[in-house]
Amino acid sequence: MIKLNHCVRRAVTEDHQQIANLMFSETNIHRHLDWRTPLEWLGAPHYWVLEEADKVSAALACPEDPPQVAWIRLFGHHAHLSAAEAWSPLWEIARAVAVEQANLQVAAIVVKRWFQDLLYSAGFSLKQNIVMLDLQKKDFCPFPTPQGIHIRPLQESDLPAVARLDLEAFGSFWHNSLDALQRAKTLASYASVAEDESGLLGYQLSTGNPFGTHLARLAVCKAAQGRGIGSALVSELIQKMNLDRTSRLSVNTQEDNSASLNVYKKIGFKRTGEAYPVLVYAKAY
Repeated sequence: MIKLNHCVRRAVTEDHQQIANLMFSETNIHRHLDWRTPLEWLGAPHYWVLEEADKVSAALACPEDPPQVAWIRLFGHHAHLSAAEAWSPLWEIARAVAVEQANLQVAAIVVKRWFQDLLYSAGFSLKQNIVMLDLQKKDFCPFPTPQGIHIRPLQESDLPAVARLDLEAFGSFWHNSLDALQRAKTLASYASVAEDESGLLGYQLSTGNPFGTHLARLAVCKAAQGRGIGSALVSELIQKMNLDRTSRLSVNTQEDNSASLNVYKKIGFKRTGEAYPVLVYAKAY
């Protein structure tokens, strides 16, 4: 059981080393796939640690980004505590401050079953599932760029317009904020935009990994959907990355996003069978 001299407090930059030790030496860790590491979020609101005898024994980070959504970017604890013992005092504070006071949705993409069970026991509910797809060269069906559309590399000056396009295409829950996009661009292996004389119509952003390339984001503004712009962006990406030397192009999307699934199927993507639940806790009215 937790000792009587434990306390929950806000995480500060001076906790960097102890949280790093927790993240990299323990197995009981949930980490959100993010453009920032959990350590880079130190100093942000809604980041707490459980401290025992002046030592950090657990941490919970759910900073707000995009607005009104607080993704659980880190939960972890040392092995002398059970998951429930570490979670309960941290979640009590997080729920009071982030949910009840700030009126945020707290959300998590769950990879590990133990964390899923913990969230369900805390009152989280299933919003939807994320499914994984990948593309092999033999299955690739190239698509031409529609007439009047130009595809070029994404520039720093494009990011405000891309952020607005992303919000329109995905809605507030899945929105990539301007800050997230600025960080994403620095980490991307390739990012491009599609435009016509009226302005930006779509974009893609991809990252490299040991297995090949991951299509981290593909968005087309609503007015331009159905014109083959998303397919053209992916085709141009595949040509740039040279699929002959890449074992896999992967992507993930919401299981209920039929428009995205249809685009990926048309290009040649196939579902891998992997699926990850998205769980959400929101204020009850």
